[in-house]
Amino acid sequence: MGKKRIKPTHMLILMSIILLFSSGSGCIRSFEEESYYNIRDMDIAADRAGTSFVDLNVTTYVEKYQGDTEKNTSLLLKVYSRESGLLEVQEEVKLGKLKKGETKSVSQSLSLPKTGGYDVRSVLFEEEIQKGSGEIKVYNLDFLPADAQDIGLEISEMDFRVRRVEDGKVLIESDIYLTNEGKKTSQDFRALVKVREMDAGLLADKVWIQTGEINPEATVIRSVNLTMPDQYNYAVEVLIWNNDTIVRRGEDYIQLHPEVEIKDKTATEAKKIQTSEFENVDEYEMVPEEEYAEEPTPGFSLLLSAVLLCSAAVLRRRFG
Repeated sequence: MGKKRIKPTHMLILMSIILLFSSGSGCIRSFEEESYYNIRDMDIAADRAGTSFVDLNVTTYVEKYQGDTEKNTSLLLKVYSRESGLLEVQEEVKLGKLKKGETKSVSQSLSLPKTGGYDVRSVLFEEEIQKGSGEIKVYNLDFLPADAQDIGLEISEMDFRVRRVEDGKVLIESDIYLTNEGKKTSQDFRALVKVREMDAGLLADKVWIQTGEINPEATVIRSVNLTMPDQYNYAVEVLIWNNDTIVRRGEDYIQLHPEVEIKDKTATEAKKIQTSEFENVDEYEMVPEEEYAEEPTPGFSLLLSAVLLCSAAVLRRRFG
């Protein structure tokens, strides 16, 4: 008895039935392997500790241990207060596409109030799908010592005005702009303002002042008078002291005898400055307290005279 041959039409029907059955049973699946990630580790360090805030650097190690396809990934860093549970800050960084077996380290910087502790959480996303997370805790930031030179104050600018020129000497009023870039009111620091001739390095004058307490994000002006010989060039330096340590420096220049390039730019020559032409005297100057006693007050004298005349009239009427 011979073998029966399957007709092509029957073969096509049979293959269609097999394909339909296999699809329903899950035998045929996508050849795209799903991606899996792991937050292997997290490190945290204090880059800078101020009096009221701290700059933290958080490093997250991301590993892709499964998945052939490469899709864009991102890491979202979220920081929660351990006391209130509220979200303090969050920052996102793009990682790009990771290959299977690749481990990538990601560093993120953030600034936080130096109070209590925080829960720092890294959340990994592939496209819009969360793929993993890791967490690290920070405790007792308020006990972290502040950097010795971090006072929150910056010397942002200086202005100079000629107040008087006399006998070859110049009296210059120096306005010093102090800005509090910290997050709380600054302390009252001592500051030394000194003026030094630029070529010889000789000190012409120096004055101590107090910075005063300055509110956060505020700028104040502290003024000092400096006396120096005319027709020299000077460097004005401001040194802010915290006890016995210089914690901030600022410098600017007064050129009363500057050098300028001549036309062919092959040499320089000194330019004579008529310092007296810049003399700036306020219309109403403060009078020293000791001078008030020497000058009579017209209004008070007239009043006193009127009182004496009235008293004399009363006495004459009573005893006349």
